[in-house]
Parts: sequence; structure tokens; C-alpha cells
Amino acid sequence: MISAQAAPAGESVGPGLMASLDRDLTIKHANQEFRRRFDDSAGDVCGRSFRDLMHPSVQQPLMRQFSRLIEGKRHRFASHVVAVGAQDAAFAGTLTASAVTGKTPDIAGILVLMDSSDAADAADAGVVTSQKKFLTEIDARILEGIAAGLSTIPLASRLYLSRQGVEYHVTGLLRKLRVPNRAALVSRAYSMGILNVGTWPPKVVDDFIK
Repeated sequence: MISAQAAPAGESVGPGLMASLDRDLTIKHANQEFRRRFDDSAGDVCGRSFRDLMHPSVQQPLMRQFSRLIEGKRHRFASHVVAVGAQDAAFAGTLTASAVTGKTPDIAGILVLMDSSDAADAADAGVVTSQKKFLTEIDARILEGIAAGLSTIPLASRLYLSRQGVEYHVTGLLRKLRVPNRAALVSRAYSMGILNVGTWPPKVVDDFIK
């Protein structure tokens, strides 16, 4: 079992967050710092899916990288991620995943390290945790259209709205995300994890839709 060891006074505390996963990405063991970040009232973090600890905006591209690791197409990868810890507290960090082999060439498991020195309160970066549902279905479709480069008239035609109706919803989105224009709206939506990373056409993460 992976465990955290106390460091002498004045020295850094080892590897930060560390956990071992099986091939299904179920958490088998975790060190003390990992447990502190992710354990909640639901109980021990061990036995949970690692995917469920990641922010919805990074789940899809991260799972693709894990798949390549499990298939033996690579032995290691590093990626910037946003995780959702205990009490829905989002934080960012650099995740490194390494394949662990046993007596056979097949992957026996995965060792995951997350640099806690890079971990920061993701709220400072504008990241919203998945529990905050503040977009209507129409808001989501309009945001996706704007991110895809559509102007007001094509959006109105696609969504069976008037031009004034589209502008009304766009104004509401600008107000909700506190940005001055459409370009900033798209940038802000990606930085907050509202728009799914690595997806085209743009897609709003379902967890943000009421």
C-alpha cells in the first residue's frame, strides 16, 4: 500500500498526492495527502472511480490518455487537470500517470501522482464545480453556437428564435459569466470548464445545464 511519510522539519513533503489504480481506473490504494484532498462524507476514496474525481471539463481527454496507457501504446503521460475534491472544492494540478507491469507484459495497474505544490484553488481561475447548474437548455445551445462561430441570424434560424430572442439570451450569458463580448464569453466558458475540452463542435458539459 502506498503511504505518506512525514518529512523532517524544513523539508518538502515528498510526492504530494499519490494513488494506485487498477486497469478499470478504480482506486486501490492512496496516500494520506490524496485521502485528505478527496475523502468526504461518502467514505473512503479507495474503491471509487478515478474518473469521478476529475472535473467534467477534463474527463474525456484524460480518459483517452488513460486508454492509450492501458493499451500499451505509451508508458507514461503528464497532463494539467482540474479535480473536484472533498466538499466539491475544485483545484488544479499536474497529473502524471505511469503504467505498472507485473510478471507479464500486460499492464497490471497505474500509478498516479499529482503535484500538490501546483495545486491551487480553482475558483481563482474561474472553475465552477459540476454541481452548479446555471444554464438553461437554450443558453447552452446558444453558447455552443457562439463557440462554433455562428452569428445571431444563423443561431436564430437553428433554434427557431427571433434575432431579438437570441440577443436577449446572449446578453444574459454575458451577465452570468461577467464578460464584455462574445469572444470573451467563449474564452471564459472554456476556462470555467463549461465547454468540454477537445470536442468539436463545441459542447456544453451536461452538469451545467438545469
